[in-house]
Amino acid sequence: MLTAKQRELLLFIQGRLGETGVSPSFDEMREALDLKSKSGVHRLISALEERGFIRRLPNRARALEVMKLPDSSAPASGKPVLPAAANDTIEIPLHGRIAAGTPIEALQGTEGFSVPAALLGPGEHYALEVSGDSMIEEGILDGDFALIRKVDTARDGEIVVALIDEEEATLKTYRREGRTVRLDPANSSYEPQRYDESRVQIQGRLSGLIRRY
Repeated sequence: MLTAKQRELLLFIQGRLGETGVSPSFDEMREALDLKSKSGVHRLISALEERGFIRRLPNRARALEVMKLPDSSAPASGKPVLPAAANDTIEIPLHGRIAAGTPIEALQGTEGFSVPAALLGPGEHYALEVSGDSMIEEGILDGDFALIRKVDTARDGEIVVALIDEEEATLKTYRREGRTVRLDPANSSYEPQRYDESRVQIQGRLSGLIRRY
């Protein structure tokens, strides 16, 4: 059983990951829970980690992964599980594979992909299978399924699906440099990609990830 504050924090982290794909900061968690200091957040995080509800991703100071939600049972392996209520899944389109490295051919193919409703926030979503390793430092691995919220604009620092020259799609962190769009990888082996803004269309923003074992 979780305490009220532990549950509140877990759901806040899950909601923020669903909205932005990035864990909230300790200050944001402290404010959301109306705590007086970050030490209280650290204690709650440690308690959730010990109970298997979250884990810290290696090599990233702020990265947390939700392993399960309060109504799911603890996995024997410690690997992420998703709530599996019969009426708690949504089918969204799966649009093939997208590069997390060099841009690949534009998204093709559409089939259904069942996703736990708890992973999706408001708005229209679709799924993509990730190909490549250029986003591994954001915890996005080859073979993951990226859950994408359909939007056509982006803010600096958001992980987006960018369509380049109307024919190549890639998953990268979005940055603006005047009239230039910079698409940043999360792997030191790769260089940022720069394009005139007229060449780039935003196709969506990362909302969540599903990893199959």
